Amino acid sequence: MVDDETEAELREQFTEAFEEADFPVNNPMDLVPALPDGPGTRFEAGDVEFTAMELSTKLSGVQEFPYENVDELVDDLLAGLKEKDML
Repeated sequence: MVDDETEAELREQFTEAFEEADFPVNNPMDLVPALPDGPGTRFEAGDVEFTAMELSTKLSGVQEFPYENVDELVDDLLAGLKEKDML
């Protein structure tokens, strides 16, 4: 089980990385231009780490596009990570 601090750090990193996306986003490719290092952008908090590409691949079955804003996207990313036992 990941602690609240790790989840909060990931929420902050996801929000920062994706807030400049052109919402609404209809698929993962719509998010790539917003990422500072494209698909290779790394997210790290506590013992959890992955790239944006890994995140997209592992959560492809649980994400529900389109997203109207960054908060919807980040909430769904965190829920998906929990569902897949990655968080």
